[in-house]
Amino acid sequence: MGYFCSRGLVNPIEVIEQITYLMFIHDLDDSDNRHAKESAMLGLSYKSIFAEEIMIGERKIDGTQLKWSMFHDFPAGKMYSVIQEWVFPFIKTLHSDKNSAYSKYMDDAIFKLPTPLLLSKVVDSLDEIYRLMAEAKDIDIRGDVYEYLLSKISQSGRNGQFRTPRHIIRMIVELMKPQPDDTICDPACGTSGFLVAAGEYLKEQHKEEIFYDRQKKEHYMNRMFFGYDMDRTMLRIGAMNMMTHGVESPFIEYRDSLSDQNLDKDKYSLILANPPFKGSLDADSVSSDLLKVCKTKKTELLFLALFLRMLKIGGRCACIVPDGVLFGSSKAHKDIRKELIENHRLEAMISMPSGVFKPYAGVSTGILIFTKTGHGGTDKVWFYDMAADGLSLDDKRTAVTENDIPDIIARFHNREKEDDRARTERSFFVPKQEIVDNGYDLSINKYKQVEYIKKEYPASTEILDKILKIDEEIAKELLELKAMLQ
Repeated sequence: MGYFCSRGLVNPIEVIEQITYLMFIHDLDDSDNRHAKESAMLGLSYKSIFAEEIMIGERKIDGTQLKWSMFHDFPAGKMYSVIQEWVFPFIKTLHSDKNSAYSKYMDDAIFKLPTPLLLSKVVDSLDEIYRLMAEAKDIDIRGDVYEYLLSKISQSGRNGQFRTPRHIIRMIVELMKPQPDDTICDPACGTSGFLVAAGEYLKEQHKEEIFYDRQKKEHYMNRMFFGYDMDRTMLRIGAMNMMTHGVESPFIEYRDSLSDQNLDKDKYSLILANPPFKGSLDADSVSSDLLKVCKTKKTELLFLALFLRMLKIGGRCACIVPDGVLFGSSKAHKDIRKELIENHRLEAMISMPSGVFKPYAGVSTGILIFTKTGHGGTDKVWFYDMAADGLSLDDKRTAVTENDIPDIIARFHNREKEDDRARTERSFFVPKQEIVDNGYDLSINKYKQVEYIKKEYPASTEILDKILKIDEEIAKELLELKAMLQ
């Protein structure tokens, strides 16, 4: 990253975007070669997208010059002009090519690498990464590289979004245990962290079931993962993030999820999300059926209503919400909590400390876990008071030994053993009626009991005697010091 900054690219998102473009271009060549080999093996004809001459503007270009495997050996100056003047315009014409899942994310791509020397160094570095990937097929070098790049994004997004820490995403995925037949969506996907983690979990836990079954593999590669966002840069990075983690055709698209353009209803079996917290929306732009559930301009409340609409009956959701959602007293706040508790099955609320999202933000948040039923089903709600996540809760976020995450996952999946837990402990159940009686308040402090330990202190006179004795000793030491200095 420092190398880029010293040469004119300061914004880490821009750096990642430029590397993303180059990875797209490399993968387009790889994909074309793979399809050619597969077709040859099957005795089928295949026409390469780089075949013959290609029109770039008013000029005819030999298509093979646009292949990564060809231009990466060019001198730096020539390679720079080929990519800038030919390759980028060529890729933007591929959006109608059904064989190119990559091209639709390149429509508004702008080439910003400032010098031929920098481009040459980046291309050499990517060649080395791909070489290592070819040698170490069982190790996700490509995914690790991309995760490293994403970790360098240290700015909040434009719509109140900020990067969800990887270990929190992983915890949520392990709480929900995605299955091979799930259809998974994040309607505010950003860099697709939740979708990537769900995909990795499935590869770890259900590898043989998915990858040795043609239909399940096709579902995993093409019809399992859906992500929507309003930031095109994040979409491009998110799509690449999915592809670098082995999902060939994720459905990652530009969409204002809260507006009428989002027609998804009863579609997904699992939603994982950390939707935007900040800001209010123009009520005219919000889908009318969401406003029927809770009439508000607050995005965090509207997203909860949206999740309920998008889920199938029996579909599950785990989402991060700001504390205000849990105890807000407005009619809209109460309406959405009532909807979750009375008309569906609210299963858990996990309270997280404010330091979890530092250094990006210092908000206190909770994780809501619920199932869409359409006919209620909440009888009791499981609460957990997370105090530590394995990292310090200051801006430095250094590793510490205290970590509640393994306990949260273990207890959530064994809730039948939680009935006898006292309100003074980390986790406990609260009956639905008690929550109803408290105005559907879901803040953990409303139900948690603090255990005060009685401590005996010496009498006041005894404490004063000790203070006087210490003062006498200090005075004596000062007099001895003064005598030494004279």
